[in-house]
Amino acid sequence: MKSTLDQNYPEENVPKKIKWIIFLIGLAGNIAWAVENQFYNVYMYNKISPTPIYISIMVAASAITAGLTAIFMGAFSDIKGKRKPFMLMGFIFWGITTAIYPLAGIFQPVILAITIAIVFDCVMTYFGSTAFDAVFNGYFTDITTEKNRGKALGVLQMTMLLSTLVIYGISGFIIEGFEATIGFGYEIFFMIMGGFSILGVIGAYLSKEPEGLQPSGMSLKQHIKKLFSKDMIKNNKDCFLILTGMLIWATAFYIFFPFVLVYLQHYLGLDLSTSSIIVFIGFIICIALAYPLGIYLDKIGRKKITIICVIGDGLSLFLFIISANFFLLVVAAVLMQFFMTGWNMAANAWMRDLFPASQTGEFSGYYTLFAATIPMVIGSPIGGILSSISGQTILIDGIPGYVPTPLIFIVAAFIMIPAIIPLLFAKETKGQLLSKSAALKKPI
Repeated sequence: MKSTLDQNYPEENVPKKIKWIIFLIGLAGNIAWAVENQFYNVYMYNKISPTPIYISIMVAASAITAGLTAIFMGAFSDIKGKRKPFMLMGFIFWGITTAIYPLAGIFQPVILAITIAIVFDCVMTYFGSTAFDAVFNGYFTDITTEKNRGKALGVLQMTMLLSTLVIYGISGFIIEGFEATIGFGYEIFFMIMGGFSILGVIGAYLSKEPEGLQPSGMSLKQHIKKLFSKDMIKNNKDCFLILTGMLIWATAFYIFFPFVLVYLQHYLGLDLSTSSIIVFIGFIICIALAYPLGIYLDKIGRKKITIICVIGDGLSLFLFIISANFFLLVVAAVLMQFFMTGWNMAANAWMRDLFPASQTGEFSGYYTLFAATIPMVIGSPIGGILSSISGQTILIDGIPGYVPTPLIFIVAAFIMIPAIIPLLFAKETKGQLLSKSAALKKPI
């Protein structure tokens, strides 16, 4: 199925202005999500209560918020036939709510601080999911085609990697300082990270409403009813098979991912700066490979790369937990992040190729539901429970808690690899199959 802008950008190359818009919005959005996915958890653990289950509850609550927001606001964007105003306002308030998150830590008793932290996370997630998950994802699908979507996803994936690079590269130094210096603390860190939302505001300002995107003429209730109808699922079977694979993979991912820095810092005994550097190095390498991988995706298709990356990512989790020194940890982190990058790009390109052209905003809501909401609601509590059952006890600032152990990575690996099953039954698009057929017929 073709996007609404196939007639406008039929060439394989992505226009420079579109690349810049994707880069700016992608970088701002991914910085905000990287902070929320890791450092909200680290702040909760280190400054409020070192109890993994509270992190799991916060992750699940924000995931439900993200899923519902993406579905309803994606549909609302399709109804209005507009993307730009939702992105503009979303990024403005996203930045503000990121900056004020540490205010939760000043409340007493602890249970009140935990509750307020979760509420802050959900409010921030509402604005983020509106601007990025629902509307920008719909906009991205509108302005790309099967011919250039892999390259465009290469740019978007670079922003995800670069954002994580920025976060892990500077977080430890801002929060804790370096050697004899004193860090600025969490409050300054969150204010700086919230300030990056200005990049998203600039990107949204530069964007234009996609040609061919018109108000649907349907009510929100009609859109939602249609979105969850049996015919919708039946008519988009291959897309839902890919989404099912995403659900399985992401469930495994969220079992361990919210606890990675906590594991490195408190189980392996590394300081926050060293823990961040381990992740930082892997992302540097993956940034360099993201765009070439996008070109490769457009040339040979999505399916093989997606399946290979699922298996590779699952196996790299085992390598991560048996790594006994800094060098091996870096190698394991590089492999884990490389396969994660390949998975994200290939599965996303494949899924977007199959989106119905007039419902890209709504289907971006489906994507959030399958790839984030359900997996986070299931996966993160599993990680929290496993950490509490098998984890080592710890005392931080006089508050007892538990340290996550390698068990969360082992369980995640065993759940992740079966994600290939629905992918084996999903078909690539006609455009991809014809392209590969033509390539095979070319004389050598």
